[in-house]
Amino acid sequence: MPDQWLIKSDTYDNCNCAMNCGCQFNLPSTYGFCQSAFVGTVVEGNFNDTPLAGLNWAGLYMWPGEIAEGNGKRLIVIDERADEAQRTALKTIISGEACVPMSNVFSVFASLCSELFETLFLPIKLEVNLELRTATVDIPGLMKSTGRPMINEFNGRPFHIALARPSDSIEFTYAEIGLGTTSVTGEMEMAFEDSYAQFCVYHFNQDGLVRD
Repeated sequence: MPDQWLIKSDTYDNCNCAMNCGCQFNLPSTYGFCQSAFVGTVVEGNFNDTPLAGLNWAGLYMWPGEIAEGNGKRLIVIDERADEAQRTALKTIISGEACVPMSNVFSVFASLCSELFETLFLPIKLEVNLELRTATVDIPGLMKSTGRPMINEFNGRPFHIALARPSDSIEFTYAEIGLGTTSVTGEMEMAFEDSYAQFCVYHFNQDGLVRD
């Protein structure tokens, strides 16, 4: 019997693009190459009989050109608190396996990466508030990131931007948009400041994006 799983994750993503990230607007990337850091906390989930709620994860990606051109690099980080079964389950999901091919962002990105680094199991400190568009990430020795709303220069208040994707999305149906600043060290070294950030729910199962 095929694996039966579900993951519902509060997710923060910061990439190197400007606010009009090409992935969401069907445009070329801002600088002709793509770097991105996804971090999430599972609020509901299981892989067959293995529970996943409460665990954190991260996916780091780099492409030398446009994502669609491939030749990307990928590093997966799994919460060190996960037991062996949970580590295997989360790695399988974030690797884009055990699902209908190309049915979610993990599967699509996996197909466009030619260099896959060994999965790391580390403490992942994540605080994310989707409504307020705020996030803080600390993966000691690897990554630090902060997310915030854009501020309206005319009145000093948070500027509210959101994206609705009722169809043709492999990632989310709704996302709050803000700005992020990220630094990553090691084999996936990258850094960007006040660039595109999204705050959303990843809701996937073995068949793809769950629309509820």
